[in-house]
Amino acid sequence: MNTDLTLLLEELERFGSDNDDAVKHGDPGSAQRMLNITRDTGEFLAVLVRATLARDILEIGTSNGYSTLWLANALDADGRVTTVELQDTKYAMAQENFARAGLGERIDALNADAGEVLRVAGDAAYDLVFLDSDRSQYEGWWPEIRRVLRPRGLLVVDNAIPHAEEMESFMQAVQDDGFLCSLVAVGKGEFLATRSGV
Repeated sequence: MNTDLTLLLEELERFGSDNDDAVKHGDPGSAQRMLNITRDTGEFLAVLVRATLARDILEIGTSNGYSTLWLANALDADGRVTTVELQDTKYAMAQENFARAGLGERIDALNADAGEVLRVAGDAAYDLVFLDSDRSQYEGWWPEIRRVLRPRGLLVVDNAIPHAEEMESFMQAVQDDGFLCSLVAVGKGEFLATRSGV
């Protein structure tokens, strides 16, 4: 990782922490909390991208682009991250951060509804899908996520430990579909699932 990207990630970590401390959950304006992944989760995602040789990644929940930068930087030069953010303000922040990082050529950023993006995506389009969005939508999205994930593709879901009860039925649906699953105590907890090669 080059020095400029390292410094940008550190800046975004400080900004995210300060912003979220100032705007508590449930307060007016709480939709503007960044809710970024932790640094160790970013490092973990980068390792997963490299280890799985992922080339096409779908991220649902861009926020200000912090996690996207970890994913994009771990890709080979011909890899792509498609990242989806519904909120206009966060989408605009992310676009600025992608330009500053010099990784824009690896990122397709969409200011769109994730359900619609999933609906129109091709079958088996992605090697890796990273979910860090509205958890109440996950179970409804699951049939489309399953469809767009390639055989032996990897699903990674953030916030799986502090929100385990909220995500229980979704995680059970993934397991019931025959995916091999694991809960990893990195950051806020990562739920990993991989589909069989058939």
